[in-house]
This record gives sequence, structure tokens and C-alpha cells, in this order.
Amino acid sequence: MTAVPVALITGASRGIGAATARELSQRGYALVLAARSAGPLATLAAELSRNGAPALPIPTDLRRIDDIQRLARLALAHFGRVDALIHNAGIGGDRQIAQMDGLLDGATVATILDTNLHAPIELTRLLLPSMLARRRGAIIFVASVVGHIGVPASAIYCASKFGLRGFAHSLRREVAQRGIGVTIISPGFIKTDMTRWMGDLPFPGPEIVAHAIADALARPRRELFVPRYYRLLVWLEQLLPGVADLALRWRVR
Repeated sequence: MTAVPVALITGASRGIGAATARELSQRGYALVLAARSAGPLATLAAELSRNGAPALPIPTDLRRIDDIQRLARLALAHFGRVDALIHNAGIGGDRQIAQMDGLLDGATVATILDTNLHAPIELTRLLLPSMLARRRGAIIFVASVVGHIGVPASAIYCASKFGLRGFAHSLRREVAQRGIGVTIISPGFIKTDMTRWMGDLPFPGPEIVAHAIADALARPRRELFVPRYYRLLVWLEQLLPGVADLALRWRVR
């Protein structure tokens, strides 16, 4: 069993996941890295290991229950425990519901929900008991601002993030007195592959989210918006939903 804290990060091969792995490696963590992209995952693990952070890459398809179980089993077998569980993997989707039909779209719905919602629930279920036994641990859920604001043409993605937040809030109340911190990180637009379609707009890079995740491991919070000004948009949605309806009509067109 390693003497340093161990963090498991899903979606670790690029974007927010890779930035979080680098941030935590600088803060003294050993890393378990999970993603479908085996090549980039191995490259990142080698980079972190060269810089002195133990890193175990485990190629994982979070749509498959067997892969999720294997991920938990190998992480515990290799390091002896997982101190920090970071649910970062996510898949987006842009299509109006009336335009979805056939098996292809059915698979798309399942893919989004399995990756964004079902996998975090199952992986938490597998790793939480060992945290509770030690009365120590932290779980981070990377949700989204659209887990608060329903966006047209992204209904399935929004549903997955609304659901993830609901699960995280309930879990936080279950374990609040048992030594486990639970935090939701809700990013807005961040420069990653998911926002590549928006061109060269000046979004902040994934490092800003990675820093918020690392801070939340040290000091758990109920929910953090990244950047912070997105909290205002969520507040406006709750206070003036009609204005939000008008503002989002462009998305339908």
C-alpha cells in the first residue's frame, strides 16, 4: 500500500481529466487513470511517472459494467485503496428530441446516460465501502452548468447532468457524518474537445477546473461553479426562467 494519497480519475486521457491528473501529481498524489483511449492514457501515465508521481493507466469503457468492476478491482489491488474518486468522464450530445429516431439514436441515448450517470453511480458503489471503512475519502462529480439549466437540443446530456447532481447531493447527505467529502464541480464553457465546435472563443482552459477539483479534495464544498460567474446565470435561471426561455431560443434555430 502506497504511503501517498491515491486519486482515481475517469476521462483522464485529455481535457479536464488530464489537467487534473497533472495538478494532483504536483500535490503529491498517486494516480489511477481511466479512459477509453489507451494510447494517450499510457503517454500521460509515463509523463507523470517520469516526474515522480506513481501512475497506473487502466483503459476502461465506462459503458461496460465489466470494465467498471475491473477498474475498481485493479485500482484497489495495485494501490491498496482509493482516497479520492473523481468522476470526470462525460459524453455530450446535440440533437432535438423530435429528430431522434431508430436504433442509432437509441444507442446515443444509452451511451450518454451510461457514461455520464450510470458509470459514476456504479463506480461509487464499488469504491465507497472501503472509504467508509477507513472513515476517510473524497468524491468529486464533474457535472455542468447545464445540470441547472435545461438547454434545447441537449436534452439527454442535460438529463444526465441533472441526474448526476441529484445523486451527488443525496450521497453527500448519506455520508456527511462518516468522514467522506462529496463535491459537485459545475463547469461552464471550458476549452476542451467538447467545445471545439465553437471555434476560437476565449474560454478558460481545463486547468482552471483541475485547480478547483484539487482544492475541493482538500476542502470539500457542496458545489463549485467554474468559472465562478456561472453561478449568476444559474441564479437568473431560477429567478427569471422566462428570460432564460427567450435567451435560449437561438439554440432551437
